[in-house]
Amino acid sequence: MTDQILRTISAIEPELIAIRHDLHAHPETGFEERRTAAIVASALRGWGLDVTDSVGRTGVVGTLKGKQPGTRCIGLRADMDALNIEETTGLPYASTVSGKMHACGHDGHTAILLGAAYTLAQHRDFAGTIHFIFQPAEEGLGGGLAMLGDGLLERFPAEKLYGLHNWPGMPVGRFGTATGAFMAAGDTWTVTLRGTGGHGGAAAHLATDVTVAQAQFVMAAQTIVSRNVPALKPAVISVGYIGGGSWDAPNVIPSQLVIRGTTRSFDEKVRGLLERRLAEVAHAVAAVHGCTAELQYERIFAPLVNDADCTATAIAVARSIAGEAQVENAMAPITGSEDFSFMLQQRPGNYIMLGNGVAADGSFAPVHTPKYDFNDKALPLGVRYFVALAQRELA
Repeated sequence: MTDQILRTISAIEPELIAIRHDLHAHPETGFEERRTAAIVASALRGWGLDVTDSVGRTGVVGTLKGKQPGTRCIGLRADMDALNIEETTGLPYASTVSGKMHACGHDGHTAILLGAAYTLAQHRDFAGTIHFIFQPAEEGLGGGLAMLGDGLLERFPAEKLYGLHNWPGMPVGRFGTATGAFMAAGDTWTVTLRGTGGHGGAAAHLATDVTVAQAQFVMAAQTIVSRNVPALKPAVISVGYIGGGSWDAPNVIPSQLVIRGTTRSFDEKVRGLLERRLAEVAHAVAAVHGCTAELQYERIFAPLVNDADCTATAIAVARSIAGEAQVENAMAPITGSEDFSFMLQQRPGNYIMLGNGVAADGSFAPVHTPKYDFNDKALPLGVRYFVALAQRELA
């Protein structure tokens, strides 16, 4: 990377930090990113890119052609949405929207990709076309699928796709990725138990008690991974919600109770097994207690699979800007989920983790927590990574 490009990145860094702080203070959740999208589109147009907005409802795509002859096309992607979490960081640029915050660093990802777009627009000595993809609604609402359904890869052809995500707990200046299944499929399940209910004091013996069935189902579900999934195949089943009865009627056994949770897996056969066994366990436990059970299983995220060749390229680029010792090329798979996975089902590509920092005592605020904040010191490194990646792919 030339000194001239490094100076360009250094010059734009204060503006990127200002944009990032502004986005952080005004978070917008899935498919509501109109203000964010307008800021992105305005900046891209001002830097001379061709801009298409409203892709997948609130997504934005900026297109930049190099000065050298070439027909190759790549896509660089960032997510834009926030989460429904109340921020408690106390930062001067903390969220001004009650109950919403950028708790996953998408404000930082957006600023990084904007920085790459600006830098490459100033240095167009590459051969081919770059599509800068700013995706809405990554947090479980299907923004990636919405963009694909809106003809993303037909309207903006890309041979390869690349993305990144900040990683709290990894020092700033480090990268990590791996070939193959890198992030998990993430699914949501709901079990509804139904019985007769009844008087919990005077006539408990006459009731079919869904609360007891619920307790046994939750415990039995935890044996699915330990006793049905092969030991070398990672999988997770967790319960996140249990609801039934009335606070004001603790002496009444409810006639219906709902349990909701998530599953994570990296293998489609394991994914199918989890769905099947959850249903079987629910029905069996319910039958023992004279109740009925119904399972709804929603497949939210596909496993994110990194292409071998693209991952080799990503590792080489990361090492070129951070040093070989600063790049982990066989990072352990992550049981978090990411809907960039759907784009990588359509085109080869890579997803890499960018260190977001860790305190001297080893502490850090994880993503999806009220005290999380994207580390501005990671911004220029992310920009350098995307710029070097584009130059390498379109040399």
